[in-house]
Amino acid sequence: MSRYKITLEYDGTDLIGWQENRQGDSVQSLLKNAIEKFCGTRPDVVAAGRTDAGVHAFAMIAHFDLDSDAPAETVMRAMNFYLTDKPVSVLKCEKVSDDFNARFSCVRRNYKYYVLNRSAPAVLDKNRVWWVPRKLNMRAMRNAAEKLIGNHDFTSFRASECQAKSPIKTLDLCKITKRRDIIEFEFSARSFLHHQVRNMVGTLVEIGLGKPYDIDEIFAAKNRSAAGPTAPASGLFFVSADYATDD
Repeated sequence: MSRYKITLEYDGTDLIGWQENRQGDSVQSLLKNAIEKFCGTRPDVVAAGRTDAGVHAFAMIAHFDLDSDAPAETVMRAMNFYLTDKPVSVLKCEKVSDDFNARFSCVRRNYKYYVLNRSAPAVLDKNRVWWVPRKLNMRAMRNAAEKLIGNHDFTSFRASECQAKSPIKTLDLCKITKRRDIIEFEFSARSFLHHQVRNMVGTLVEIGLGKPYDIDEIFAAKNRSAAGPTAPASGLFFVSADYATDD
């Protein structure tokens, strides 16, 4: 038995998200199909994060076990062969120890969200940004973003279907930068609540548009209706996962 750690990139536009189910193609189902085609087994593939429909990834980390002892390079090439014309690509594959777990060994997850802030709609970046045609106030958004950093009860930024045991999370990074017409939101934390990043972005954008949202009041309310709308999935990217040790 060998455990393999893979690094993936994917375009989530036409996928139902990470999790496999009967509603359509998911990242997990496409990976399982590829593995089954080259080795005849269909192992569970565990990811660092379970992204939603429409969300993309630059470098998602996942792991799975195979009965064979095939070289990691062979496994990667075989998977990519059967993923040809699919919106998923294996960037790296390596053998790791049995105690490595892409989900539970992860100490930090990093996301970016992209907003296209101009009057003209997106063409080249369609399905990869949230188009906001009205000018956003960068200073107001940055001031609000600073208040999100730290250990808080994020109930007001939590989706109603979130299954996390506790709404208490520690946000390590919330940074906003602008390059030409693209506004980039960066977030890092050990873990996030369901839709937390998209709900934070939605709230920050509303603040940038001049809406009277106060982050302290939103935290105190502990009610989803107190925060801004959920930003579209199209602008969200899973960037990377950090681990305490290299396996």
